[in-house]
Amino acid sequence: MTTYDFGDGAGPVPAHQHANGGGWVADTAVVDDSVWIDSTAKVYGNAWVCDDAWIYEQAQIRGDCFVGHETQCLGNCIVEGTSRVDGESRVYGNAIIRGASELYGCTFIGGNQVVEDEILHDEQRS
Repeated sequence: MTTYDFGDGAGPVPAHQHANGGGWVADTAVVDDSVWIDSTAKVYGNAWVCDDAWIYEQAQIRGDCFVGHETQCLGNCIVEGTSRVDGESRVYGNAIIRGASELYGCTFIGGNQVVEDEILHDEQRS
C-alpha cells in the first residue's frame, strides 16, 4: 500500500498519485478521471473533485469540500471545510475558502482573501 504524509498532522495515509498531472490524492478523497491535479497539488480528507476541475501548483483541496464544473484552483490556495466551489469559479494566490462557503458562477477569489461561511455568485475579490 502506498502512503503519503499531507502535512496535516495525521501522518502518512493511504494515497496515490492522480493519473492526470501526478498530484497526491488520499484514498479517502474522490477525484474524477477528468480532473487535472498538478504534481505539486494535494487533495485529501473526504474532498470530492469532479467535472473537469483543474488543481494547479501548490493548491490544497481538503476536508469535506466539493470542487467541480471546470473550477480552477491555483497558487497556494486552500479549499477546506464543507465548502463548495463550482461553476467555472477560480480560487488563486493565497486565498482560503473555508467553513460552509459556496462559490458559484464565475466567482474569482484571489490574493490573500479569506472567504468563510459566505455564499458568493459572480463576484470578484483579489
